[in-house]
Amino acid sequence: MTYGYYPGCSLLSSAKEYDLSLRLTFARLGIELVEVEDWNCCGAVHGEGQGVIALPARNLALAEAQGLDTLIAPCSGCYHNLRRASKAVEADKATRQLVNASLAEGLQLKGNIRVLHPLYVLLQEYGLERIRAQVTQPLTGMKVAPYYGCMLTRPRDEFDSPERPAGLDELLMALGAEVVDYPFKAKCCGGAVAISHSAVTAKLTGKVLDSAKEAGAEMVTLACPMCHTALDLYQSKAERAVGHDLDLPVLYFTQLLGLALGIAASQLGFKRHIVSPLPQLARLGF
Repeated sequence: MTYGYYPGCSLLSSAKEYDLSLRLTFARLGIELVEVEDWNCCGAVHGEGQGVIALPARNLALAEAQGLDTLIAPCSGCYHNLRRASKAVEADKATRQLVNASLAEGLQLKGNIRVLHPLYVLLQEYGLERIRAQVTQPLTGMKVAPYYGCMLTRPRDEFDSPERPAGLDELLMALGAEVVDYPFKAKCCGGAVAISHSAVTAKLTGKVLDSAKEAGAEMVTLACPMCHTALDLYQSKAERAVGHDLDLPVLYFTQLLGLALGIAASQLGFKRHIVSPLPQLARLGF
């Protein structure tokens, strides 16, 4: 299995542990990732204008030029933007013509490239049974709250429900973890406004983490660098917002997948987290 790979800005900077664990786990599963050459920012923070489509569409065109028919985007924001652009160009010839007119000479987008999040690759194309068969260190005794946020399940399509998502739950169960259900698993964390309105982010993040903690979670897992920044880096502010300690490590799902597949914890970037998961991992034998 071979897929195009779009790391995006975060995975090569603030979320290096996500990039590292994704590459390691996919290699262990036999999934080849081919990074898109000369990729650019997807424009995840753009709210309007031609850049909303043109920036991500250039990456799609570059992937097509490399002969790739499917592009993986690990960041939920990047996934949302790239998938939205792909659908827009596929559905409307005028939009495709406008995009192609903005591209460099010789680069054209035909509009037939798929965009997938790595979670959906594992669930829909690789299969939970194949993953389960390769688990060598089940996550037994690990009480994990899956956090979806508001971008992973959008645009609304066949992959998962925006209101009642289940994909991360299913993966965690296949890895042997105890899944903790809680009402805020698909609520916004405010990560997009962390710099401009940090108090809002702290309040929203506090609600998410407090909800998970009350339900019995000992750690949280997610699939978005922006959400990770809000839940991990801003956790001390979230604690002040809710008025008590939270102390919930926030891990990328690929890090937990790596542990279950037998990859050493020292290779999965756990030391990069603000709220350290190392004491809990050591207690569980990792």
